[in-house]
Amino acid sequence: MERRKLLKLLAFAGIGASAATKSLAGPVRRGARAPGKPIVLYCDLAVDPKREQEMLDAFHDHFKPAAESFRGRGYVDLKMLKLRSVVQGGPAPAPGINYRFQLTYESEEQRQRWIHSEIHQKNWPLIENTVLNKDYLVLLTDSV
Repeated sequence: MERRKLLKLLAFAGIGASAATKSLAGPVRRGARAPGKPIVLYCDLAVDPKREQEMLDAFHDHFKPAAESFRGRGYVDLKMLKLRSVVQGGPAPAPGINYRFQLTYESEEQRQRWIHSEIHQKNWPLIENTVLNKDYLVLLTDSV
């Protein structure tokens, strides 16, 4: 049956085209990173409350523009998030954790090129030097 007729038949039966094309594409392997899905890195930071504005200025004025210069070389997004409260569950973040840094890249290989770049080496210490504990939690995740 040709694809157009199949899609019309599925639409008539109430099955969406995206579900139909996914089923036609075959099964997705569990545990495998889906192509086109980025990686996301999280760092939980205990920023010194006395140096909070210094960190925010460094992030917005130096680090983020430097990271954005890697657009087209794997960079997707970058955020600095201030912890407001734990709404549910536990454990809570470690004592003193007040920020979460979130970096999204197309792949871990591209992120590695970024962190070894001269521009990263120059700008990351502007943020890292404002944290109370440099043994911060770093999580690398795959978008699924």
